[in-house]
Amino acid sequence: MIHHTHSPPPPPLSLSLSLTVIVKGAVLVAVAATIGNLLQGWDNATIAGAIVYITEDFSLGSSLEGLVVAMSLIGATFITTCSGAISDWIGRRPMLIASSVFYFVSGLVMVWSPNVYVLCIARLLDGFGIGLAVTLVPLYISETAPPDIRGSLNTLPQFLGSGGMFLSYCMVFGMSLMDSPSWRLMLGVLSIPSLIYFGLTVFYLPESPRWLVSKGRMLEAKIVLQQLRGTEDVSGELALLVEGLGIGGETSIEEYIIGPADELDDSQDPADKDKIKLYGPEEGLSWVARPVTGQGSLISLVSRQGSMVNQGVPLMDPLVTLFGSVHENFPETASTRSMLFPNFGSMFSTADRPKTDQWDEESLHREGEGYGSDGAGGDSDDNLHSPLISRQATSLEKDLVPPASHGSALSMRRHSSLMQGTGETVGSTGIGGGWQLAWKWSEREGEDGKKEGGFKRVYLHQEGGPGSRRGSLVSLPGGDVPAEGEFIQAAALVSQPALYSKELIDKHPVGPAMVHPAETASKGPIWAALLEPGVKHALLVGMGIQILQQFSGINGVLYYTPQILEEAGVEVLLSDLGLSSTSASFLISAFTTLLMLPCIAVAIKLMDISGRRMLLLTTIPVLIVSLIILVVTNLLTLGSVLHAALSTICVVVYFCVFVMAYGPIPNILCSEIFPTRVRGLCIAICALVYWIGDIIITYSLPVMLDSMGLSGAFGIYAVVCVISFVFVFLKVPETKGMPLEVITEFFSVGARQVAAAKNE
Repeated sequence: MIHHTHSPPPPPLSLSLSLTVIVKGAVLVAVAATIGNLLQGWDNATIAGAIVYITEDFSLGSSLEGLVVAMSLIGATFITTCSGAISDWIGRRPMLIASSVFYFVSGLVMVWSPNVYVLCIARLLDGFGIGLAVTLVPLYISETAPPDIRGSLNTLPQFLGSGGMFLSYCMVFGMSLMDSPSWRLMLGVLSIPSLIYFGLTVFYLPESPRWLVSKGRMLEAKIVLQQLRGTEDVSGELALLVEGLGIGGETSIEEYIIGPADELDDSQDPADKDKIKLYGPEEGLSWVARPVTGQGSLISLVSRQGSMVNQGVPLMDPLVTLFGSVHENFPETASTRSMLFPNFGSMFSTADRPKTDQWDEESLHREGEGYGSDGAGGDSDDNLHSPLISRQATSLEKDLVPPASHGSALSMRRHSSLMQGTGETVGSTGIGGGWQLAWKWSEREGEDGKKEGGFKRVYLHQEGGPGSRRGSLVSLPGGDVPAEGEFIQAAALVSQPALYSKELIDKHPVGPAMVHPAETASKGPIWAALLEPGVKHALLVGMGIQILQQFSGINGVLYYTPQILEEAGVEVLLSDLGLSSTSASFLISAFTTLLMLPCIAVAIKLMDISGRRMLLLTTIPVLIVSLIILVVTNLLTLGSVLHAALSTICVVVYFCVFVMAYGPIPNILCSEIFPTRVRGLCIAICALVYWIGDIIITYSLPVMLDSMGLSGAFGIYAVVCVISFVFVFLKVPETKGMPLEVITEFFSVGARQVAAAKNE
């Protein structure tokens, strides 16, 4: 056992300040974007109140009344079909701006509406705004938030949406007390907050850095990341975003023992080519990693023979087991500090770093075999350097000692010993959630006796808990140099870099062979990527949980709530206070939405602690029990007081528990599990399934009530909730705290292993 003879110093003050800045920037951006969901909730509640007066004013029949309400749903469904592909083409921010414009214009048209047909057009435009907000806000938040608070920030749309409903019901209730309530004023008020939303999207919200990188606009991406993270050095995250551009690819899961260079060097043959050298920015500070010969926790799940298929519970998706192993074996870590190498810092040495280390599409200079310009100056569009990987010259000697002016990630400048020694070399950087992004360069003898190089991208994560012998190397707070004899075990996802080009390798047999992101940027949707095994698997998970959420009965319960509360005597009590039945129903609706807010606040707190999967598995059984009790109370002959009390409790428990997990989590998951290049397209597909399910439930509920009554309808909802629980247990993995790029990599490797095993 290793004993430490000194107390570790507390974390530096600068780290705490950095964490505060990161959280502040990410939260403010998320709140600003989520105003679109507040407007959605506001509109949903407003039309529920205004339709009473619209029907009287225009003398509408039931069909036209239903059409006025449903037009926004139709608009949202229609715009969703193209929103994802367009957002992948022109960006996330322009689509959010368009959402605010649709909200604003629809509010003005609704105020002016001279007849029901113009009102329907206005409601259609309003649906466009709703569809864009519901589809793209979770995507935008996921692409801008740090991994450790991504789930909490992505619960904000649920919170602000319910908050918008509450505020709207309060407004409608207040206006219902007037002698002649104006439905035009109720609906037109939407234009005021939508104007604020427009101002925030235009003047405050930045473009998604992941989308910018996907289009090769590296300078803009760097500036946005610096604003979001509150730090100048965003090289590591920028490199991660480039690695996220890959879709599919051959990935292997390996395990390494990592320790001080002298310890592992002494324990093995110095000529061993399997070892990997890891170097920090300080001269003389280095570690060595070597592959584990046996099978570790992750390798035992994913073997070359595809043994994942029969792991754990029968019928359980092996990906669920794989993700579960990640969270069981890896310690909880902060997203802004690497646990593997607390002293490692950025892959770029701080010494002698040029001022111009950007890599931007509009001003890319190609000089000879490499990218980047050697001119002097600031961060101008005409003078940019690569912050990531530059293609080097074709000889091995030039690759190992690249020109300093090119700023290669493999050079680490002259104060770094990265390129010294034998074996493999790695440049590394923390990417959040305790994960480490690294690149390893290996030397080997070719068939003709010449040295060849292999370039690999590695996602590393420590296994075991902090403070243990396995974790002692990296768990020292403050970044102490590890004591002699300490080591850790780390799991690694190893594959070719995202922009690795076989064509370039054919021309230049030695070197990283990287291409600029701008050269791989797609002008339209990448439909072929939907056939990649990892993307297909993620789509099945996303679409499945969206349709099951809609069929779980939330719309039916909300529809039935006023009747339940009326039976409980709440409306009679309010009528005794002098309120009309209409005003009383609005106040009851405001009360029910108010109850949701503290429950969603609890979900915000737990989303990145307990995790998405655990919250679903904990809350769905409560939904099932609530629905079963509702069915039983309607089948049995109970006293009116007991019946009303049980029904009221079950309804309140149902929607309060629903908004804690099953409400926000499907959108959160769908914003996390798809690759960057097709994330908008895939989320739009899942959102389209959501809106279609919403339409089916909305129009089937009255038919179900007429044909089988409340007991039959709620019985079907209970069965769907049981199916939902089974689906989540078997198919939905835990994604908390993991970088988006690592999540998609796991989906890819897992899906390919399962497919290979089935083929065998």
